[in-house]
Amino acid sequence: MKTSHPFLALFLLVLLASPTASLAGALIIDHRGTAITEIPLAAIQEAKASLHIVYGHTSHGSQLTDGMTGLVDFANAGGKGLAHPANAFAWSNANQSPDRLHLSEALSGDCGYYPQWVNETRTYLGAPEPGTGRGQAHPECNVVIWSWCGQVAEKYRSGTLHSEYLTPMSSLEMDYPGVAFVYMTGHVDHWDDADNKAANAVIRDYCQTNGKILYDFADIESHDPDGTFYEFPNDNCDYYASATGPWLGNWATEWQDAHTEGVDWYTCDAAHSEPLNANQKAYAAWWLWARLAGWPSQDIVPPTLELTVDETTVALSWNTVPNATGYTLYYAPAPYTGPDSIQGIDMGNQTGMSVHLWNGASFFVAVKAYDSVGSSDYSNIEHFYIP
Repeated sequence: MKTSHPFLALFLLVLLASPTASLAGALIIDHRGTAITEIPLAAIQEAKASLHIVYGHTSHGSQLTDGMTGLVDFANAGGKGLAHPANAFAWSNANQSPDRLHLSEALSGDCGYYPQWVNETRTYLGAPEPGTGRGQAHPECNVVIWSWCGQVAEKYRSGTLHSEYLTPMSSLEMDYPGVAFVYMTGHVDHWDDADNKAANAVIRDYCQTNGKILYDFADIESHDPDGTFYEFPNDNCDYYASATGPWLGNWATEWQDAHTEGVDWYTCDAAHSEPLNANQKAYAAWWLWARLAGWPSQDIVPPTLELTVDETTVALSWNTVPNATGYTLYYAPAPYTGPDSIQGIDMGNQTGMSVHLWNGASFFVAVKAYDSVGSSDYSNIEHFYIP
């Protein structure tokens, strides 16, 4: 039966709304955040004025910065119809001026090298400054981002993905609350398909569940600019019929050949891959910078959730929200045991579901709508109990 527990629902809502506790603060940058022409000039300028980023990467991670370098001239020449002032996307390793995004590459290696990446982060930031939540050695630094090379699947196989990546990242967030730490998935790897996908899924789920910031490297290179999804890609943009099936093509070179260089895409360095992949990584990087600098989502109103219980069948439905491209269903067992118990299901564009549960099942449920920029507030939170 459906029951009303206003106090418990309010308590869960407060927990969900906490930026350090759960899903409410999750910022996911994936292939949906590659529409570079949708980022307003004011958001680009605010990112350059307010962000001081340090980025640790090896070769695969250089796709972001090499793509960002090529984007400057591409945009200056009006690529994709961009008409911003000259050097709108300029960036620099040095903290030179608000006219250039400050993105330092002072960190060496990548997050596959534990504990090196953690120690380097702490050394670069210095001792935490209680007043600002930043580090005393580089008090300007307010964003830290590390990329992977090819180790994410091995971390998953060895059972160290949590202990050598997710847990240390969370500890850094707690020690430096004034710094935004950006999580990242590893690049796709067709030759280690199952474990690579499983590892990246763990990272995505952790970020969604715990309200983290994620740059989804693997998702970006699993889609072409038209949004076509390639289920079995490799990091060079080749794609295959299945995990063990034949080679079918290369989505990047195919797209490049069908479009105009200098208008639709630009040439640039792209380690292990094709220029178009680095283009997409650069667009998503600027989407990330703009969001971190405060660029808001569209005004997406939260859906209204309806719940019915018929014996052991629970039916959920919610209204279609204008401008939304999908919905996420959140649930947590009752009584509430903490943020680790909250789970999310990406429902795509579905607006309902039904499920058969067991006698004694008791859960809180809520829904959020999302678009390519962000998500709405939570719907009404409902509780049900099946006697």
